[in-house]
Amino acid sequence: MPSAAERTRTLVQSTSSAVLLVPGVNSARPEQLMPLARSVGPDGEIFLVLPADSPVVRAATHAQDDELTAVLEITDVAPVAVPHRIRGRAWITGWLTCVPGIAEPGRMMLRLEVGDASVDDLWGAEGVEPEEFARAEADPLVAHEAELLQHLYSAHGEQVRTLGRLLGGRAGQAAPGPCERVVPLALDRFGLRVRLTHAHGDCRPAEHTFDARFEFPEPVRDITGLRRAMHGLFEAAAG
Repeated sequence: MPSAAERTRTLVQSTSSAVLLVPGVNSARPEQLMPLARSVGPDGEIFLVLPADSPVVRAATHAQDDELTAVLEITDVAPVAVPHRIRGRAWITGWLTCVPGIAEPGRMMLRLEVGDASVDDLWGAEGVEPEEFARAEADPLVAHEAELLQHLYSAHGEQVRTLGRLLGGRAGQAAPGPCERVVPLALDRFGLRVRLTHAHGDCRPAEHTFDARFEFPEPVRDITGLRRAMHGLFEAAAG
């Protein structure tokens, strides 16, 4: 499984929504706290681009040599419609400074020096040390995960549904029946996670959901490797 540092780094470098929270900045509109872009530097620092008129930018500018603490909160939402759609959250706490002259006009780049981090996601809740975050690498599929899951759901829905056959009677469930949905939920270099929704009785609520994870024979490095791994999964389910 990916480490907590890898999962946190992946969320930072993903397209998941984020807000930058600074003590004392309480009157800002939500969109004024949302970075327009974010990236990770070679030493593990996080670079954030915000509108130049953001209250956060003003606070960082006025702080000058003082330490301005901030929390970057990232919320990861599944790119396909499933029950309980939030897949996880990450919090990165650190010290904020301005990096003038880098961003385009009307914007300002801020540097967040990481002091502490934590993640609470489909794998569980864990803390992350700054050194671990700096050494970690984002999952190689992070830039394409949302598109890939949407493609699996829309173009290969029936094949994804057959994966439930690989579960047998595990998790207290029978193989998917006519009232069951199997939706691709998360994808990384190690495997695919799906969410099964079983409706009782005549296909009307109440519903019961549970997740199942299918590991690849070996970690994939790119889309070509993922294609081979998914083909193997579908072949195993069909057989």
